[in-house]
Amino acid sequence: MRTTLTVLVLLVMNSTGSCANEPDDTGEYALARAELVQEIEFEVRAASSYLGKDWLDERVIAAMAKVPRHEFVPDQLKSLAYLNRPLPIGYNQTISQPYIVAIMTDLLGVFEGGRVLEVGTGSAYQAAVLGELCDQVYSIEIVEPLGLETKDLLQRLGYTNIHVKIGDGYAGWPEHAPFDGIIVTAAAPEMPQPLIDQLKPGGRMIIPVERHYGGQELLLIEKNANGEISRKDILPVRFVPPVPGWFNAGGTGAAGVHGTPGGTGAETATEPDPFSWCVCTQLQASGKDCAALNTEEGGQR
Repeated sequence: MRTTLTVLVLLVMNSTGSCANEPDDTGEYALARAELVQEIEFEVRAASSYLGKDWLDERVIAAMAKVPRHEFVPDQLKSLAYLNRPLPIGYNQTISQPYIVAIMTDLLGVFEGGRVLEVGTGSAYQAAVLGELCDQVYSIEIVEPLGLETKDLLQRLGYTNIHVKIGDGYAGWPEHAPFDGIIVTAAAPEMPQPLIDQLKPGGRMIIPVERHYGGQELLLIEKNANGEISRKDILPVRFVPPVPGWFNAGGTGAAGVHGTPGGTGAETATEPDPFSWCVCTQLQASGKDCAALNTEEGGQR
């Protein structure tokens, strides 16, 4: 296993062609990412009955091994950045679980030359992974201070191909449509028609949708050359709900937190779930205060 990890780390250190600046973290963080990738690959194999395959595209694996997740979490959580779990980022939002980011990116299947719309920028971690793979990424965030922070962060990291705006993600981004792929990062009560309209023929949309009998399902939506829509249930998930009133009033949700099939870990930052308690316990043990994680200041990077 150590040999495999070493190969992954060397691939990350020697990779070229990224739209982003190379992160200066070729030591501990690079090794942690390589270990995280191995854990993701293991979970993909375990979920093969849901996914229909037991592997991810090697380009997705390379992107997951390269994007510096520690840059997308609050300073007090950097030591936990490479756990395969969601983490609170402030504004009652979270950074998504890497496993779900990987499979959603893989299912989207948009690579070189592609144009992607993301509804719910959140921490911008998902956008950064897409930015390593696609030509252009257009991301919409409704929580204004969070969106402004992520704009600055992406600029600092050199992701010039990721464009963030503050606004109503439900309406999409018509000026840049049609899109080869659309990814939605909060649970929707139904498939938003404006997003379907902005999907290019032959394109795909990945979206978590609430089920009538309870729970949520990750859906793969495909539009064929004739504009006909098909849908496929992928796996049960738990995402954060949209900001109240977003979908009801024509809005969208913000960046989500996710859990593996049958798992938990999708709670918002303010809920007293076991994982948040564990995070706070670890912070307190190192003499840090976790109270700010549930406030706007907790989202500052």
